[in-house]
Amino acid sequence: MLNRRFFVTTAATLVLGWPAVAVQAQGADGALDHQFAAWDALLKKHVRWLPDNKQSQVDYKAFAIDRAALKQILTRWSAVTPAQFAGFNREQKMAFLINAYNGFTVELILTQYPNLKSIKDLGSVFQSPWKKKFFRLLGEERYLDWIEHEQLRPGYNDWRVHAAVNCASIGCPALRPEAFVAPRLDEQMDDGMNRFMSDPTRNRYVDGRAELSEIFKWFGEDFQKGHRGIRNLNDLVLRYADGLGVPMAERAPIRAGSVRIRYLDYDWSLNDNLR
Repeated sequence: MLNRRFFVTTAATLVLGWPAVAVQAQGADGALDHQFAAWDALLKKHVRWLPDNKQSQVDYKAFAIDRAALKQILTRWSAVTPAQFAGFNREQKMAFLINAYNGFTVELILTQYPNLKSIKDLGSVFQSPWKKKFFRLLGEERYLDWIEHEQLRPGYNDWRVHAAVNCASIGCPALRPEAFVAPRLDEQMDDGMNRFMSDPTRNRYVDGRAELSEIFKWFGEDFQKGHRGIRNLNDLVLRYADGLGVPMAERAPIRAGSVRIRYLDYDWSLNDNLR
């Protein structure tokens, strides 16, 4: 009989070109570490909050030195089967998908680092970097947009996911220096949105107008479904009025009408600590 562990390891190696030892290092039972301890350790080592505690920077140069460790982690995630995933609870599924998006995004950057200034440099006129099939997840070849737009957004109906997945860009909500974990998922996503909405370089309230990240333009429909009481961007501005700096005297008119909105240009520059 074929050794199942050898088969999974060999399959991952053939598809990804990564070290065969990666899957073996995770244990014979194939169980996923829902604490994501290895990924958490890499994030704590290579990601840091800026002094404002609202943006983070990634040490991609150091990540590149630890790339073998990152590949071991990603290979283990690639070995999770659809049947195993189906057995996860909602929060475990979301944490797995968010961590996978962020981890594979770092790996995508490292394929060309330091010879790029933006994740967009990894695309072409024919294909965006988010449509590249460069990894396996849940039994098939996947791309980053599959995780975000085909799984997380439609499957879990939680607009806070936009502050959880990170596109390796300055304009994006910060990559946290820790893994997402099911028991703290709600807290982590709340914290990510609070930091993002109170960062005046990406969201602010000026002269009676909300100046918001283009994320809210691109994905406006996600903020119209009533999740957590948000039915429109008016509701969102009021939810984060303190962080945005909305004067108390202007909150009642916003509640009664429609807030004026201008969308800020998105900064696609790499969120590298060497910039």
